Amino acid sequence: MPRENSTIETTLQNEDFGVEATLRPGHFSTFTGQDSLKANLGVMVASAKKRNAQLDHILFSGPPGLGKTTLGYIIAKEMGVQIHVTSGPALERKGDLAGLLTALEPHDVLFIDEIHRLNTVIEENLYPAMEDHYFDIVIGEGANARSMKLTLPPFTLVGATTRSGLMSAPLRDRFGLVARLDYYDYKHLAEIVARSAKILEIDIDVSGAEEIARRSRGTPRIANRLLRRVRDYAVVDDIKIVDKRLADYALGLLDVDTRGFDYLDRLYLDALVRKFDGGPTGIDTIASAVGEEKDTLESVVEPYLLQQGFVQRTPRGRLATKNAFDHLELPFRSRRSKKQEKLF
Repeated sequence: MPRENSTIETTLQNEDFGVEATLRPGHFSTFTGQDSLKANLGVMVASAKKRNAQLDHILFSGPPGLGKTTLGYIIAKEMGVQIHVTSGPALERKGDLAGLLTALEPHDVLFIDEIHRLNTVIEENLYPAMEDHYFDIVIGEGANARSMKLTLPPFTLVGATTRSGLMSAPLRDRFGLVARLDYYDYKHLAEIVARSAKILEIDIDVSGAEEIARRSRGTPRIANRLLRRVRDYAVVDDIKIVDKRLADYALGLLDVDTRGFDYLDRLYLDALVRKFDGGPTGIDTIASAVGEEKDTLESVVEPYLLQQGFVQRTPRGRLATKNAFDHLELPFRSRRSKKQEKLF
């Protein structure tokens, strides 16, 4: 039975991946949002093509689901080259990296997701490949071992990370452009929802697209996922058009509130506000209280709560703001000490 459930889960994940690939924009002109970054990338690509040269290495950082991978695919398509995709954890041995690098053609794009998770050996072997286009390989063993330099074609490394602070300085400094993707406003998200609905052949009006956008945590991936779940309710109930009323009903059943907070977000806020009187409280304590991993809270839950002004990080721990108390409909009283007040 466990094996059967695992197979079903894998099938569903593959189906979602296929849908995401269908919804992924193919050109800068169809990529919504991140306007400043998009303009800079457009200039870089146009310059490289005009010079018939490789594009500089690019590093994208930011929370999951904002379009880092999509931009990697767009860059390759705009340059007219192939993209080779892998991730930091997948490159365990030097031979894994060698296999990828030797498969590259001139000006190809090598996309490494979660690049901050590269191990030290892989990272150090990547430096000469990025700068001087060669890769050291060792032939033979023991006293007969010798090193050879394998010449590589000029290529572009596009790295993506959700934890840029964990990257080493030498690796970061080798990128020609380091860019951070920001959360989207609901107007851009509404455009993305409307575009995705058209591709998926879902009839949706403006109010429905805006309601889904408002509850999508500023993240296109979440917006597309919520759109598909609302579509499911429309199909089951034989509703022809997705409007605000249907979106509100369906998202309520999915436990996504008007601010886009899901069950885990509210569990986090409830623990911080009710159990620990608003803080300050350490992240390890909160993780124990909600029964979730610390890394999950730091990488999935906290970024949006911090960006929306519901939580603050202080030297003594996490502190709930007035927004958090208001959202939980509780009276607010500042828990900061005089020393803490001077920090803000």
